[in-house]
Formats: sequence, structure tokens, C-alpha cells
Amino acid sequence: MSRLVELALPAVLGASVTTVAAAALESRPPGGRQRWERTNYAGRAVSLLGGAAVGAGATVASLATTATAPGASRAAVAGAVAAGAGAAMGLVDDLREDTADRAKGLRGHLGALARGRVTTGAMKIAGIGAGALVASILVTPRRGAPAVRAAETLAGAALVAATANLHNLFDLRPGRTLKVATLLSAPLALAAPGTPRGALAAGALGVAGAAMADDLHETTMLGDTGANALGGLVGVALAAHPSRAVRGSALAATVVLTLLSERVSFSRVIETTASLRRLDALGRRAR
Repeated sequence: MSRLVELALPAVLGASVTTVAAAALESRPPGGRQRWERTNYAGRAVSLLGGAAVGAGATVASLATTATAPGASRAAVAGAVAAGAGAAMGLVDDLREDTADRAKGLRGHLGALARGRVTTGAMKIAGIGAGALVASILVTPRRGAPAVRAAETLAGAALVAATANLHNLFDLRPGRTLKVATLLSAPLALAAPGTPRGALAAGALGVAGAAMADDLHETTMLGDTGANALGGLVGVALAAHPSRAVRGSALAATVVLTLLSERVSFSRVIETTASLRRLDALGRRAR
């Protein structure tokens, strides 16, 4: 299989599944169209159905990577588990969140849990964490002493969960999370076509590409459902990387950014940095 086909096939699969899922959901919205309507940062009406389509696309496209990379079955299942957990728990948070509950971020949800109140955000943390652990068990290399492998498995789970959460943290403006996913996935896919991690990353690229136009034009939004699912898939691609240095650097970066998000506004940083502001606004509908 040529390098071009190895790159294109999983990307096309990811894009195709996402597009089909979007069309199916738009034709018959579960529970009615109004259930999925939200108001975005600019006061425009948007639909969470786009996020649901991304969640479905990321999950199904992960399983399809078995056809594009030799020995990818474990990584394919890992990607589907992480993306599926992100989509399922994100959907619970999107559709059942208590709007009167002001708990936000990891600190807010864990603080609420400490006071005996289980928020949908806390449920999401637990569900995504469980999916990340299963995914890491599947992709962690079976080598080294048991203690070393256990440590690598836990680190991999943290990487998958933190990457899923990081994508959600960026989902504050149209197209932003999809651009982050593209910037992370492209190097992984280009550097290792035909490998399990390359196929998963290429699949994530396809999903992001299929969702980009509607997200930028503010007809749909990812919500927690789409952002966590796509982030989980990107996280598994990172966790499947054979280099400990790459995995360790990725984990450190995601943890630092997550902790910073508790005190620093990503939107403010982006808006006050010219290069980031231009990239963030690229393709977006004028306000």
C-alpha cells in the first residue's frame, strides 16, 4: 500500500462516517431538533448534532483503522473505547447538565463531589478516565517489568484523558478545537503512515475536516460530546507512540495546560497574541 493511500484511506473513512452520521442525525434528530439547540458565545443558535456526529465518526472511524494498518486491531479498539467513552459521557453532560450548578473545571467538579454532590461533570471525569485506562491497557507495549508496564499504563491513561479534556477546554470558539486536533494529528499521521498510531491520527484528521465547515460557520457546535470524543481519539494516537520521550512530553504539556486553564483564560491569551488570533479566526464567520 502506497504512503499516500496509507494516509488517505483512514482520513476518508473518518470524514465519510462523520458526514453520514451528521446527515442521519439532521434528518431525524433524537428527541426533536429543539433538544439539541444551544446559543453560542456570539448569541447565535447552533446545534449540538454536529458534536454527536463527530462522536460517532471518531468512534466508528477508529474501528475502521484495522483495514489500513497491519496489527492495528488493539489500537483500533482502544481508539473506539476512548472516543466512545468521551462521546457518551460528553452527551450526558451536554443534555443533562444542571444549569443551576455553577461547578466548572476539574477543581469545581471535584470540589462538588467532596461536598457530596455528584455533577454530570464528575460523572464525565470518571467515565472518560475509565475509558482512557482501558485504551491505555490495549496500546501500552507488553515489555519490561510489571511495575514499569503498570506505570506506563497509568501514564498512558492520564495522557488519553487529559488530551480529551484539553480538546474540550478549547471548545469556546467555532473551529478552535478542530484546529487543535488537526495540528496535533497531522504530524502523527504524516510521520507514521501505515502504523496504528498513524491510522488513528489520520482518522482524527478526517473527522475534524468533515466537521470544520459547519463548526466555523456556526451552524453546529462540538459541545462536550464531540470535543471529548475527538480528543480521546487523538490521545490514543499519542499514547500509542513508541517513544517514551514523546509520550512523556505530551503528558506533561496536557497536564500543564489543564492546570493553567483553572487560572488563565485561553481565549484571552489567544486574542492578545497576534499569530494565535489570526489562526483562531481563520475561516470563521464574521461577527
